[in-house]
Amino acid sequence: MKLKYLISFLAIGLFLTSATTFSVSYYFNAKDDDNFFEITKNLRTMSSVYNVINTYYVDEPQPGKIMKTGIDAMLRSLDPYTVYIPESKIEDYRYMTTGQYGGIGSLIQQKGEYIMITEPYEGFPAQKNGLKAGDILLEVDGISVLGKTTKDMSDILKGGAGTELTIKYRRGEVENTKTFKREEVKIAEVPYFGMLDDEVGYVKLTSFTNTASKNIGAALRKLRDSSGMKKVVLDLRDNGGGLLHEAVNIVNFWTPKGQLVVETKGRIETMNRSYKTQNSPFDEGMPVVVLINDHSASASEIVSGSIQDLDRGVVIGQRSYGKGLVQQTKDINFGSKVKVTIAKYYTPSGRCIQKLDYSHRDTKGKVYEVSDSLIHAFKTKNGRIVRDGRGVDPDVEIEEEAYSKLTAVLVTENHIFDFATEYEKTHPSITSSKDFHLTDQEYKAFMNSIKEEGKISYTTDSQEMLEQLHEIAKDEKYLQDSQSEFDALLNKLKPDLDSDLLRYKKEILEILENEIVSRYYYQRGRVEASLTSDSFIQEALKVLNDETLYNEVLSIQK
Repeated sequence: MKLKYLISFLAIGLFLTSATTFSVSYYFNAKDDDNFFEITKNLRTMSSVYNVINTYYVDEPQPGKIMKTGIDAMLRSLDPYTVYIPESKIEDYRYMTTGQYGGIGSLIQQKGEYIMITEPYEGFPAQKNGLKAGDILLEVDGISVLGKTTKDMSDILKGGAGTELTIKYRRGEVENTKTFKREEVKIAEVPYFGMLDDEVGYVKLTSFTNTASKNIGAALRKLRDSSGMKKVVLDLRDNGGGLLHEAVNIVNFWTPKGQLVVETKGRIETMNRSYKTQNSPFDEGMPVVVLINDHSASASEIVSGSIQDLDRGVVIGQRSYGKGLVQQTKDINFGSKVKVTIAKYYTPSGRCIQKLDYSHRDTKGKVYEVSDSLIHAFKTKNGRIVRDGRGVDPDVEIEEEAYSKLTAVLVTENHIFDFATEYEKTHPSITSSKDFHLTDQEYKAFMNSIKEEGKISYTTDSQEMLEQLHEIAKDEKYLQDSQSEFDALLNKLKPDLDSDLLRYKKEILEILENEIVSRYYYQRGRVEASLTSDSFIQEALKVLNDETLYNEVLSIQK
């Protein structure tokens, strides 16, 4: 039997198997005969199209690729969080839920036609075997890195713990080769915790994997017992979320046993659940500040939204992302899985913070935010007004800091990264991450290195806006009378690298010093180095160290 006919035969068999499966599903889930008819009709249509393509298409089709494309498109029409996970991607799924994977433990990025190590994780194979940020990978187990993408390279570097690999790399002009074993890499959910002053502790949480609450608890106990912590800042900025039950456990540190934290409500009744705290709290009376920004999502919003609804702490920062959807992962055939949205979650006040309405799309499939007419007001435990449909609004808002175009170019084009790499070569050690600062002379050396490269090209916002105005004036026939004024102003607004490197010195220095610190103290050093100049942290200290202000924000009557 020819392959294409065999595939067609199997496609028909696939339909029959699917129809049988759905007949069982129908018994439990289908609401009426029309619903079941639509399911079977469309499965038969899909099978027929699949059969025709495999039989008649001009080029030899790839059946697996075609079907995966169809599955992905079907799920994409629902929401971005409902996804098919083939067996080949199960390792990535495991990393998302546990923070663990088998590999060398390093961040990588594209560098020309090769791949570059950008940040080894402290204590894992890459760092323990001497690989450093800036090293260019040339070969892995004899396979050339030339032309590989970061995704290709990630797949090559990952593997079972204990398996051996040989890496050939270039540092500067020198090539080296290292042979070592992969290990089970566990990314720390709490990369840093410490004291901000004599009484205020600080804990940074980057993800809600299955050990997040355990590690948060260990950090809190150590800060209280060893450092005398009496107040705490929980930093959830840029935390995209994770496991719901871990969010409940973390809220439990400051709320009593039996407290409702979140409810889930879905189309199927069995998905409707109430999640309450299960343990005695770490400290039910400790003043708490939670930091969020527009990249704090999902489980981060459960924690911040619940703490806010219960008036258990002050939320500081920027409006959160607005993901109020809950996913579960279901096993399917051949070792694959489907992660499917099964419910929306609701914080103790009764609000759902989901911002985008995936159930309603325009004719082009575009999704919009929940309309203003559907936004509802809810009340916290103390009677403060909070609203649904827009993420979590902070109690104290911090304006977003906008970096200059020059700073953005220095970061994205790796000028800051490259200077940090060269700096580490000539400085075997630095002072502690918290106290490290470049001298004026060293910043001047950075300026000179940028000017020597002579490849910096950038514009300013004011220049771009004036150029737009120039075009409008031209269209409206006003330009003839004002050309000289436009030319004079454009000349004044033209970027000047020397002046701008000094004008934006403060923000450039913060990023540059942080990058240099990471060469010596890795992820922990990055966090610690950023705290002294962090406007969110300064506001948190202001609120926590002023009892009247803290109580006023939470409408606590004393």
